[in-house]
Amino acid sequence: MSSALSTNTLAILLLTAPLISGKVASSTELLTLGEYKRLARQLRDLQHQPADFLLPESAELLRECNSVIDEERLRRLLGRGFLLSQVVEHWQTRAIWVVSRADADYPRRLKARLREDAPAVIYGCGDLRLLDTGGLAVVGSRQVDEAMIEYTMGIGRLCAKSGRTLVSGGAKGIDQAAMRGALEAGGKAIGVLADSLEKTAMNREHRNLLIDGGLVLISPYDPAAGFNIGNAMQRNKLIYALADAALVVNSDLNKGGTWAGAVEQLDKLRLVPVFARSTGELGEGLPALMEKGALPWPNPENIDGFNAVFDAKAVCSTEGQLDIFAGN
Repeated sequence: MSSALSTNTLAILLLTAPLISGKVASSTELLTLGEYKRLARQLRDLQHQPADFLLPESAELLRECNSVIDEERLRRLLGRGFLLSQVVEHWQTRAIWVVSRADADYPRRLKARLREDAPAVIYGCGDLRLLDTGGLAVVGSRQVDEAMIEYTMGIGRLCAKSGRTLVSGGAKGIDQAAMRGALEAGGKAIGVLADSLEKTAMNREHRNLLIDGGLVLISPYDPAAGFNIGNAMQRNKLIYALADAALVVNSDLNKGGTWAGAVEQLDKLRLVPVFARSTGELGEGLPALMEKGALPWPNPENIDGFNAVFDAKAVCSTEGQLDIFAGN
């Protein structure tokens, strides 16, 4: 994709992004996702787009949006143009791209499945086209033993051999094991990060994979942002939304990001069928997820068996919601 940002994306960044450059900038006035959703609806009703805020004659539009977001607050956010230009240059020297919901390149799966809850902007490095290939989401805990790491790498290898993209969160433990298994087997992987996109993308281990198109790393958060538990929880829905099916390798009971993300899928979003590991020591979390509707992972040992998981996947409605399970 082109490294040039659209005018709509520039406007959305000014309104919603912290624009971290060197040190953390104040973000107290940034629009939250909920506030931006309301502003976007107002713009649609007025037959305008975010880029119109940057036009010389934007004063009237700002006044018309005052009932949704304070006009002076919008002016202050939109007045950060110099800081934005510095940060964009910084991103571009690191091959980090940015797309907004107003761009044609924005991942179709996220927009179709999450609708207004899709992030206003996505930051990334690598082949953006991978984000619409579907595949298997693999999630689990950070603290796991070597046997579980090897089990998860085996899932990643089988995913690669089956020609499916592996989707995960890029965190230590299960996430990284699944991605490493897929990539070492010559497959493709999507990492949905909750923090430190810039640092992770600059990692020597990842650079060739990013350049060659085998890996794409994305985040809905500023590329320089550090870890935040809330961000980690919120990004879980993106992992599921980018996949065709999901496997929970392990999970605590009633706590932790893995549990929260899986329960959100099973009880609310229902975007994809959720499987839970069904062999070995399961702990308390996995049986509890199965009681909530997660399917026992059928433990495929070859490509045909692995693909059968997707052949028997849930049928989704045009709204992206889970309707029924087909097949066995």
